[in-house]
Amino acid sequence: MLTIDDSKYHISDEEEIKNEFLVVRQSVRDPSKFQVLYDRYFETIFTFVFRRIDHEDVTADITSQVFYKALKNLKKYKFRGVPFSAWLYRIATNEVYLYYKNNKRKQVYSLEEERFQEIIDDNLFDDEIDVSEVIEAMKSLSEKEAEILELRFFEEKPFAEIAYILEISEANAKMRTYRSLEKLKRQLTRKVK
Repeated sequence: MLTIDDSKYHISDEEEIKNEFLVVRQSVRDPSKFQVLYDRYFETIFTFVFRRIDHEDVTADITSQVFYKALKNLKKYKFRGVPFSAWLYRIATNEVYLYYKNNKRKQVYSLEEERFQEIIDDNLFDDEIDVSEVIEAMKSLSEKEAEILELRFFEEKPFAEIAYILEISEANAKMRTYRSLEKLKRQLTRKVK
């Protein structure tokens, strides 16, 4: 199972985000400058895709496609005040959907047990809930519900980035996250009783 310290890839400082956008603009004129963005985000996008595909070769192909499409369409990128990685996550999400659509398979989620334990420890659930119960309850969620919880709690994305990635409003991102979390909690309380 792949693990990664996502915190080193998350940019929240407004000045850093603006500086990153300058690299994007430079990359439009000189594609070799894109290497900075590729190096910064390759591992995190690879891991994000791997969690949904759970097959290393296919993940590598999709991740390559994500960066190819990002570079190819860089002129279309519009600064929205969120890190460039949000755009990469959006492309990655679309590529994963396309993969499953073309292969007529049901999407998988391969999430690390230690991240589930962190969420439990952060008091999102009762102390008596076991990691295996949370994992089992996640399976009862729809793909969209699981996806939004993964973005919020496993990828640790702020609501503004989730909104950008999923092409919804920030208010809708918050509402969907809380509704999905409540549904997950209801599933867990049913299992405990």
